[in-house]
Amino acid sequence: MSGTLYLVATPIGNLADITLRALSTLREVDLIAAEDTRVTRKLLSHYDISTPMTPYHQHSLGRKAERLLDDLQEGKNIAMVSDAGTPGISDPGHELIALCIEHDIPVVSIPGPSAVITSLVVSGLSTRRFTFDGFPPRSPYERRTFFESLRNEIRTMVFYESPLRLVATLRTAMEVLGDRRTAVVREATKKFEEVYRGTLSTAIEHFSGSRLKGEITFMIEGATAVVPEISVDQVEESLKRFLSEGMSERDAVRHVTALYSLPKKEVYARMLKMKQGDEDGK
Repeated sequence: MSGTLYLVATPIGNLADITLRALSTLREVDLIAAEDTRVTRKLLSHYDISTPMTPYHQHSLGRKAERLLDDLQEGKNIAMVSDAGTPGISDPGHELIALCIEHDIPVVSIPGPSAVITSLVVSGLSTRRFTFDGFPPRSPYERRTFFESLRNEIRTMVFYESPLRLVATLRTAMEVLGDRRTAVVREATKKFEEVYRGTLSTAIEHFSGSRLKGEITFMIEGATAVVPEISVDQVEESLKRFLSEGMSERDAVRHVTALYSLPKKEVYARMLKMKQGDEDGK
């Protein structure tokens, strides 16, 4: 019988943020595949965990994933961890996860800290819909092309960035997207956590000249959605179609309201005018 691959989320800064289930899993598995064993060793030492570790990072893909797969097929249970947060997000974990799924190896996620969610919820920007776009490209040309592809994205956009490239990235974003609202979260959950909220231009001014350190997540508000103009004829045709399908007037109004994102009062008023017109025509 094969073993199980556990995806264990670890603290993004504050070691107290680890879950009881994560600690139990790290103690009980046969092996921990760590993005950086030096980083993970600090966590394990803090909680007196002595489970053996093996490195699994971007420079050890391919053959290492195959070896871990062999261990799993032999019945060993393996926990995969990244340096911080949830493994498989902007780290090499996806390859092993996909390989396990392909070979019917059970994959279990042990939820916990995530820099994306932690930063997004304190940003003040809309959390109703959002995208995660990872690290913007390092090359100025590729970075510009990257943001141009996001020009019409209406959802809140979440990114990771190196402190060394933050200001340059914010400048490119402002040149391409305009001076939108943004939030920059640095060293989330750590002693010197910083949450900056403002616009791209004020963020550039705020962080320019500073010798930034630490992990950075930043958010940019989405573009304003362009709402197509809805004609009276379109509304009436839709109302008539729903009524002809046997809907009640109330349900027809409700469906048209949702279909075109119109105020319910306007659609109801159009329904009344339609009824009045039918009566006058009799």
